[in-house]
Amino acid sequence: MTTTREPQPTMTSAAAVLPPDAAGDGPRGLRQHLPVLYPAAMLLVFFVVPFGIMLAFSFFHRVQGGFYEPAFELDNYARFLTPLFVSALGFSILLCGLAATVCVALALPFTWLLGRSSVRVQTAWLVFILSVLSLSEVIVGFSWSVLLSRSAGVSNLLVALGLAAEPAAWSPSFPALLMGLCYVSLPYAVLVLYPSVVRLPSEITEAARTLGASPVRTFLTVVVPSLRRAVVATLILVFVFTLGSYLLPQLLGQPQHWTLSVLITDQAVYQSNVPFAAAIAVFLMLVSLGLIGITLLLSERGRA
Repeated sequence: MTTTREPQPTMTSAAAVLPPDAAGDGPRGLRQHLPVLYPAAMLLVFFVVPFGIMLAFSFFHRVQGGFYEPAFELDNYARFLTPLFVSALGFSILLCGLAATVCVALALPFTWLLGRSSVRVQTAWLVFILSVLSLSEVIVGFSWSVLLSRSAGVSNLLVALGLAAEPAAWSPSFPALLMGLCYVSLPYAVLVLYPSVVRLPSEITEAARTLGASPVRTFLTVVVPSLRRAVVATLILVFVFTLGSYLLPQLLGQPQHWTLSVLITDQAVYQSNVPFAAAIAVFLMLVSLGLIGITLLLSERGRA
């Protein structure tokens, strides 16, 4: 009696059945890496290379006549650790953090009400917000300086209505600077929060209302915790955006209200001290990245 053996699958047939990734651990094709290579190239060209040049310039030596020569010295960073620039750094962080907090506190309830409105109302408001973004920082700064001035500002309207005895100049001042930064940053905060607010299911708020929670309590205990990631992202965006503003502090603030961005411009353009300006910019960027990292870490721990 003879027995027949079943044909065993060969290595070639097994490899033909398996998908390309499972057949072996060979390198993937260039076409599959394109979605990653393109943003990596953009990041390299527009961030890594300029940052490397700025970092190299921060160690250069300044010579007489506003010129500089290649060197490796830490005098620029040592000069930055003076009370003047340390206080400017602390004021910049305080101002930008306060502006980010105010913007999120105003944008979150507004965006929540906007997301619960009709499509026509949402479209009209989004077009209006985008039109506000088309205004340059120069127009916004001069407009707020006129509105807060003594000759043609809002104080004259209050005098005409009998709410004030005499007109007063409200600019330059710290409240004027904070108001201008919030006005410029508020549209960005709304646009960042809007997608997360629209995607939030309405069933969770309806369940809270069914259990007897008031609208305010529902918003604070249900909506805000659900949008925690979007809130943190908005805080970081507004903080970084206002940290780079240098025109509004000059138009709406006094010299003691100037941020590090203004001092960087002053050192690079008016003082012709490019190495010191580069050192300030590098230090400011490192501090910003450190604060952003701490914020993300605290957010993840709170979420856990």
